[in-house]
Amino acid sequence: MTVSETLQHVEQMVDENPRADVTETFTEWRALLTELRDRVTARFAVERDASTVDLETYGDAGSGPAGSLAAYSGPEVDWMVHSWIGDPRTGFVNLHLTVWLGPSSRVPHLGIAMLLWPEGWFYVDTIPRVDLVADGDYFDRYYDGQDAPWLDFKVEHPDFAWFTSRTGFIRTSLSPVAHCYSFPPTRANLDSVAAALRERVDLWLSWVERGDPVPETERAALADRDLAIRRNIAERDPANVMGERMFGAELTGRLVRALWGGDRVSPRPSA
Repeated sequence: MTVSETLQHVEQMVDENPRADVTETFTEWRALLTELRDRVTARFAVERDASTVDLETYGDAGSGPAGSLAAYSGPEVDWMVHSWIGDPRTGFVNLHLTVWLGPSSRVPHLGIAMLLWPEGWFYVDTIPRVDLVADGDYFDRYYDGQDAPWLDFKVEHPDFAWFTSRTGFIRTSLSPVAHCYSFPPTRANLDSVAAALRERVDLWLSWVERGDPVPETERAALADRDLAIRRNIAERDPANVMGERMFGAELTGRLVRALWGGDRVSPRPSA
């Protein structure tokens, strides 16, 4: 079996490909991400954090780049982000749904991202709360059972090229069963992405229901670890350069802070 691979930075993928209107696919993906968000909020009680209310819309979607970012928190959710940024008429848009759980549970976090450049790209992962090599029981509980489906996806979807970030930190942030691929946005491939995202959310919600409680004496340390990981991923993301291109350093800095909760108003569940 030959597996293709993408080794470009996001800005290279954008700059080296012809521009195209991706509004139709963008609209479809917004609906898919909203569906998945609604499934999460049906399980968890969350409220909008006031620090992101004015980011509900920014830019001007009628004439150029625009976006939306909404962050939420609740008794069991430390930080949830539902967002998009880009200009679908010119072929670039990036969408996110991330759910970072509070420290009362050791269930992995959920991360989803979708990108049009104008080809397709998607990422979905369940982000571990421990060092997987050090905690074999945790690996067995959440990751061992995903080996076969992860390998099957590679075999069954030859159109999908594995995306290898040129930034070592980002490669380190992936679990061993993350999906991170670029692909031609054909109807069949878009359906495969939607199925993969729904399946992973189903699995993650089943873990939430099963539970994995954390002793109270360990929760503060877990909350600190979660925040450090979330902040590092947001601040070190090489794709932040695309935000700066569209909106400048000041607004992009605020958007990055919103991804990890740097300006949050609501208390953290560990407080």
